[in-house]
Amino acid sequence: MATSKVLSGARVVLPTGVVENGRVIVEGGKIAGSAPEAAERVDLTGHWVVPGFVDMHVHGGGGASFTNGTVDDVLKGVHTHRLHGTTTMVASTVTGEMDFLAQRAGLLSELVEQGDLAGIHFEGPFISPCRKGAHSEDLLRDPDPAEVRKLMDAARGTAKMFTLATELPGGLDSVRLLAEHGVIAAIGHTDATYEQTVEAIDAGATVATHLYNAMPALGHRAPGPIAALLEDERITVELINDGTHLHPASLELAFHHKGADRVAFITDAMDAAGFGDGLYHLGPLEVEVKEGVARLVEGGSIAGSTLTLDRAFRRAVTVDGLSVEDAVRALSANPARLLGVYDKVGSLEPGKDADLVVLDERFALKGVMRRGEWIVAPALS
Repeated sequence: MATSKVLSGARVVLPTGVVENGRVIVEGGKIAGSAPEAAERVDLTGHWVVPGFVDMHVHGGGGASFTNGTVDDVLKGVHTHRLHGTTTMVASTVTGEMDFLAQRAGLLSELVEQGDLAGIHFEGPFISPCRKGAHSEDLLRDPDPAEVRKLMDAARGTAKMFTLATELPGGLDSVRLLAEHGVIAAIGHTDATYEQTVEAIDAGATVATHLYNAMPALGHRAPGPIAALLEDERITVELINDGTHLHPASLELAFHHKGADRVAFITDAMDAAGFGDGLYHLGPLEVEVKEGVARLVEGGSIAGSTLTLDRAFRRAVTVDGLSVEDAVRALSANPARLLGVYDKVGSLEPGKDADLVVLDERFALKGVMRRGEWIVAPALS
């Protein structure tokens, strides 16, 4: 059982800004407004305390796959990302046979119901063969609303997001179906034009799946989906901030157009995250990870990432020049709002889950707490 704790002396990042020499009170797994006399005191002078990270797009980690693994495998992947500060995550699948995906949805939904996951994201099979990335082309299909509904039903209310190539037949009707049921319709792995993308946004799409990646480049005569996704305030854009997927100028462009409240950093991580180089599988496709970069053995396409969100945070503030507050928005508050869980996580406020990350002055991870319990206890002198 979680004990009462008072974390003091750190720079604490709240929705209202950074509090110097702040404190966070933890009581019964929640953030509290006051502390009992017997509370454990933890001096975090010289550190930062930020909300636990929220990853709305992750396929696995620690050598385990959310698409193919057993329950124990999935939990291993979840634990790997928790060790790196991700206290809330959505399990993302990759393209597969419909019956297989429905079966996976049933397994993953049980882990959502018991609190280990925050939901399910179906990335594929309803995507464009022109922009398939690390998805098996033989298994791709047009986004039929009846099949979208089949996966929603199999997920038993735990489906949080579908990535769709909305220009394909059935795409707009599928977006409308998802919007009606409160499920995020995300535009991604798409070959859509600017005009087709605007149509999808008007139909109810609200997220851009890993903006820039797996979609046509921005053009001056054919601006394509990127321009439409950047300019519309209804869209939140996912970004993979690992230094491989995006040039820093592309990240800066996204923040300039969207503002800090419309960007969500994701990992798009596959099995190798937190595990190491070697050969892996992403769905039915073989992937080689070399020097931390995952690529398909056949064809060489980038195949997800090996990113963890602590690295994305550190890069954001030390390389990209973001403020700590804006990095917190992108890694915690914004994805929590999109997923409908901001009442519980995503910021350090009384009544919310005591999910937090302790960073040193150079933004290296030193501690992770989830629901009042240390997953990584800070080693303090």
